[in-house]
Amino acid sequence: MMMVKAVLFSVLLTCSWQAEALQPEMQEEKRAAEYVNPFIGASTNVRDAGAYHGLGKTIPGATYPFGLVQLSPNTITGGDNGSGYSDEHESIEGFAFTQMSGIGWYGDLGNFLVMPTIGPMHTNSGKLENPDAGYRSRYDKASEYARAGYYSVYLSDYRIRTEATVAQRAGMLRFTFPEGKDSRIQIDLARRVGGTSTWQEIKVVDDHTISGKMICTPGGGGWGNGDGKPDYTVHFYAQFSKPLKNYGVWSVAIPEGQSRKREFVESEAFQQLTAGAEIHRQVSSFEGKHLGFFTEFETTKDEVVLMKAGISFVSEENARENLETEIADWDFERVLQSNQQAWNEALSKVEVASADEELKHIFYTALYRTMIDPRLYSDANGEYMGGDKKIHQTGSFQKRTIFSGWDVFRSEMPLLTLIRPDVISDMLNSLITLADESGKGYLERWEFLNAYSGCMIGNPAISVLVDAYKKHIRNYDLEKAWQYAEESSHLFGNAKYGYVPGSISSTLEYAYTEWCMAELAKALGKISEEQHYRKLAKSYQHIYDAEHRSFRPKDEKGNFLPWPEKGRLTEGYGSVESNPFQQGWFVPHDIEGLTQLMGGREKTIEELDYMFANTPTDFLWNQFYNHANEPVHHVPFFYNRLGQPWKTQYWTRFICQKAYKNEVKGLVGNEDVGQMSAWYVLASIGMHPICPGDTRMELSAPLFDEVTLRLAGGKVFTIRVKGQSPQNTYIQSATLNGKPYTKCYIDYQDVVQGGVLELTLSDQPNKKWGVGE
Repeated sequence: MMMVKAVLFSVLLTCSWQAEALQPEMQEEKRAAEYVNPFIGASTNVRDAGAYHGLGKTIPGATYPFGLVQLSPNTITGGDNGSGYSDEHESIEGFAFTQMSGIGWYGDLGNFLVMPTIGPMHTNSGKLENPDAGYRSRYDKASEYARAGYYSVYLSDYRIRTEATVAQRAGMLRFTFPEGKDSRIQIDLARRVGGTSTWQEIKVVDDHTISGKMICTPGGGGWGNGDGKPDYTVHFYAQFSKPLKNYGVWSVAIPEGQSRKREFVESEAFQQLTAGAEIHRQVSSFEGKHLGFFTEFETTKDEVVLMKAGISFVSEENARENLETEIADWDFERVLQSNQQAWNEALSKVEVASADEELKHIFYTALYRTMIDPRLYSDANGEYMGGDKKIHQTGSFQKRTIFSGWDVFRSEMPLLTLIRPDVISDMLNSLITLADESGKGYLERWEFLNAYSGCMIGNPAISVLVDAYKKHIRNYDLEKAWQYAEESSHLFGNAKYGYVPGSISSTLEYAYTEWCMAELAKALGKISEEQHYRKLAKSYQHIYDAEHRSFRPKDEKGNFLPWPEKGRLTEGYGSVESNPFQQGWFVPHDIEGLTQLMGGREKTIEELDYMFANTPTDFLWNQFYNHANEPVHHVPFFYNRLGQPWKTQYWTRFICQKAYKNEVKGLVGNEDVGQMSAWYVLASIGMHPICPGDTRMELSAPLFDEVTLRLAGGKVFTIRVKGQSPQNTYIQSATLNGKPYTKCYIDYQDVVQGGVLELTLSDQPNKKWGVGE
């Protein structure tokens, strides 16, 4: 009977909370932020993905546009669960103030994990299969609710409602407790996604405040289980609305020489060790290898208790200043309202009109995901931790971090050149200053909190640099940018052999960025350098095997490696997260040359048709058009370059309709720090680049009745669509600023100067439109 009552109480609370959360939406027309569904892609489930990479791996918690803090629920520590959360998990460990979203390689951050509890205190987290053994709690799935900047859930085991919202560098939690004499807020200071912090320090500042730091090194796992060289310190300054009267620290005796990496943190031995922590009550300060903090108090029925924290990667003093600057009081609703205003302003950069509400949920969630990273790394006072482990001061830019270069150079960075060129400038300045301060002297391909992680391949920062320069985004030290780009090309490129031994992927990706270097050299008047890089940009030709009509890896002596049994569909045969058939399309800078290698235009079209004809319609991981991963994201737009733009129109719309949904399984692969969503944003509004560094954008059929791009300098570019319907896939005709337009592409400069592109659609292809120059 007690269980029935508890379930009924939970259902009533759920209905009440969701009605309260949805009330503003029923009162007036929805604004952009209200369409955001943070649960899209919020799963790491390998079984549902049909591949070891899992699904979207996104976070459902509260975020701020490009903010330093992300306050999100965590359901798991360990495994390849980079977001720390997966929708199918039935219990929650706690709520962390830092998170990565949409990534693999075991993840990182997930620091400062806060959990409200009642009853006997646990100092270990417990596991999904036995939540009662730790401080984690089951939760009422029906109560879980999120929108941009806000998250709430009912923790069933503790009967506590938890709500979260954030500012740029600080966050706030609001807990609604049941009546109890042993209510508690506890903070696991050692916890970290994919590993553990290796050293923590904490002090009680006054009767409402604590501060401290958590040092995270490669020895504690994290990014790449330590192989990504993560080395950062999270400083916090936290305050509680109820005074600290009965508080303390728990400390775990980590054996000398014990590995602190992911495998240990996942083990039952770790649970047993952390369950036996020593409790130190009423201490004013403490430091150690594995610490937690707790504060206990009595609560009345439905009593609201709040806590807030500022986060800094520089110092505790800066964490304090971040908190006091951004969340000076205890007004949760004010912080939430400010957050919503920020998100509505950010999302207003692209406005879409459609009667299809589901479509707008998918679109605005995708746009939202492109605005989480690259995130702020500098504090409210402009200070940031440099690559030399010294404190630096920003001047004309905001220091940013988490540059998932191999992923985002393809769609997200080009999107941001349109709607947030300031973020592009910030990111380039951040990479340039890092190359300078660290002494590395080159541009990192996957930067994580100053770490040169070396993740993935290529020189994607060069792509972003040249694309920005060609688009007149030049608010950075161009001399240093060239210097570090050239050093990147010398260290990682095709110069030594004319290809990269053993690798199709590296050879092709370096050939592309060597073309980028040639373009930049030409713009800067560097004639000999241009000639050098023009030659290297043709390196892809050195590893094409005409007999097998495929690229093949060569050894250092120039011999092709043995042809595999499954031929060009063999994943991993000289190809990173792809096969030669997929990777072989990555010659974006020389499509004419690639077409000649493949036997001419008709043969190339046959190959494209074959690829799409054999692609499963769910677009999960496969050996043909594998939208679940980045190497093929430009391929649907190839038809534009081959004189059959109606096929680009068909396939881009088909992918948008089948690979993106308004549900947890709504992303077919890892979100990859905004790339998967940025592809959708650009494809769904009908323009996407094939070759960043070239200002040409390929046109396709938009999904919306009207699209409004709000650009720098107050300029507006509008795309109007006549005959919009799910069946009307094909462009019949177009006008640009009132004049007939017959090209299947548009130049970036034509967009950013403002204007109106009008497209007329039909359910039959017009094979005469867009086929000429």
